[in-house]
Amino acid sequence: MKIITFEEKYRDDMIYMVLSAKNALGRVPRLNEDLLDIKSNYFDKGQPFWIALDEFDRVIGCIGTKLDSEGNIFLSRLYVKFDFKRHGIGGKLLELAENSARERGYKEIHVHLGKEYLESHIFYPKHGYVEYKELYMKKEL
Repeated sequence: MKIITFEEKYRDDMIYMVLSAKNALGRVPRLNEDLLDIKSNYFDKGQPFWIALDEFDRVIGCIGTKLDSEGNIFLSRLYVKFDFKRHGIGGKLLELAENSARERGYKEIHVHLGKEYLESHIFYPKHGYVEYKELYMKKEL
């Protein structure tokens, strides 16, 4: 497994991975519009986006960061392909995003938890995140 900065040639494979990950959770897969154009939704706004690749150069995970209207940095689109969960990929993607935020001068990082993503309510606290209002967590960097 390797993690790289998103490249456009992986867009369709990444979108397929995200939809598959949602389907595996029993959710009706719905496309997140920002994933259609990573360049304008992340890179052009000064925010990174990474993908994890398996040994066959297939996308098995992704994560990015975004800024809210108040300048707080938020994790965005952390997904891991179902067959690769519980192998540390999500943790490695999360660590990379946190380190990037820290290097860019942020003192904390936030995440919005969807009600339907029950796994995220367990995952983030294991990585030091604390709830500060309903469905929102943050971590001091």
